[in-house]
Amino acid sequence: MAITLSENAARHVSNFIAKRGKGLGVRLGVKTSGCSGMAYKLEFVDVASDDDIAFESFGVKVFTDAKSLAYLDGTELDYTKEGLNEGFKFNNPNVKNECGCGESFNV
Repeated sequence: MAITLSENAARHVSNFIAKRGKGLGVRLGVKTSGCSGMAYKLEFVDVASDDDIAFESFGVKVFTDAKSLAYLDGTELDYTKEGLNEGFKFNNPNVKNECGCGESFNV
């Protein structure tokens, strides 16, 4: 079981943490939302919880909880830039369907 960051995503997160001046890494989770049922949550982690599960890629830690890991196992978080658009891309092998706007998914 694992969640990974691409090299581009790790570099982006690392640079952002340096600009913030604090942070242990990022937390990736899921929440019930959207027209397809689930949506990703991504936030910075300043203090780890006792029940956190941590993974590390390219020197950057990704934290999650056991419930979210069931939906996120095998996911790679990438950071892409396409024309004027840039942002995180979730390469989740568990996704069966996504909504048209790309904001939610189901497994």
